[in-house]
Amino acid sequence: MNNIFFKALFIVIIFFQYNCKAQTVNDYVTFYNDIVPKLNTLAPTKIQFYGQDFSNFHNELLNKNINIVHLSYDYKIHPSTKYYVLYLFFEDSGMWSVASANTFQYPWISITFENEIPSQIKNMVLQSQGKWDSNFAQFFSNMKIDKIKFIGVNGYDNNDWTGK
Repeated sequence: MNNIFFKALFIVIIFFQYNCKAQTVNDYVTFYNDIVPKLNTLAPTKIQFYGQDFSNFHNELLNKNINIVHLSYDYKIHPSTKYYVLYLFFEDSGMWSVASANTFQYPWISITFENEIPSQIKNMVLQSQGKWDSNFAQFFSNMKIDKIKFIGVNGYDNNDWTGK
């Protein structure tokens, strides 16, 4: 009797785990299929933002209901101590985990600025744990964009990570 109980319990647990994972994957696919078409409408017009303030591009993201969730920063040339590149991410860590676990693409934008990002970016990102907020929108608002690249926008299960 106990043996049947444990077998049934095991089957229920496996079934539950499978359904939870499928739901999470479905959530990611829904998220991806919602945001990427919006990003892909911006990609062909990205050059109109070159030489413009970041605030113009940020406003366009907001107008298209594209909300930045996380950010990171990087060097333009490696190795260096000067930061010029801003990475914008649109998914939370749960979605990121699903994408990574399933080798799905995750959409993000790489923005290179004409001038160096001020060094206080390090402390700001550390304090916010990399979560985007209005302080970052203000911090970058007057920085001039040199170039923009849309990455991970070729289909969630596509192996082609070529940026646009």
